[in-house]
Amino acid sequence: MAMTEVSRQVGVVLRRRSIDNPWIDHMWSPAMILDEVPDTAPWTVLSSETDATIYYAGAASIDLFISDTANYRDNLADGAPLIWVALRRQDGGPELELTKVTADPTEGEAIFESGCDVIGTVPMPPGIAAWIAAFVDRFHVERQFHKRQRDRKSGDRGRMRDDGTERS
Repeated sequence: MAMTEVSRQVGVVLRRRSIDNPWIDHMWSPAMILDEVPDTAPWTVLSSETDATIYYAGAASIDLFISDTANYRDNLADGAPLIWVALRRQDGGPELELTKVTADPTEGEAIFESGCDVIGTVPMPPGIAAWIAAFVDRFHVERQFHKRQRDRKSGDRGRMRDDGTERS
């Protein structure tokens, strides 16, 4: 039986940047994806500057599906492939929870429309790009476009005269 899905654990790094805004004092954004999950506790501060703090947010899974190989291929073909990262505030508080990490541009765009609290893209690490390229090479099947045949009885009514002969 063919494998329809593979997963890979990655590490997610976030940036918390101070901003000058009357309603919020900081903004979160994805900073990078790590090829491997480090032996670091989630929400560990990796570096701190005057206006930004970098955190290791924790591990997440990138899932690949055979049905989405065309989307992964398009992402890789761009030359600067991306990973989409989404986080949501837990119970409306300040704590963030990783909700999705994906290499599928279609899914990534849907996340942007979903109303997640924090979402962004980061460059795809070369090791992950190679893993996805191998998956696409193994499972992608080009789908042929099939033009639908018109139903002569219902589709061409406007071309027939009342006497049953075809209009020119």
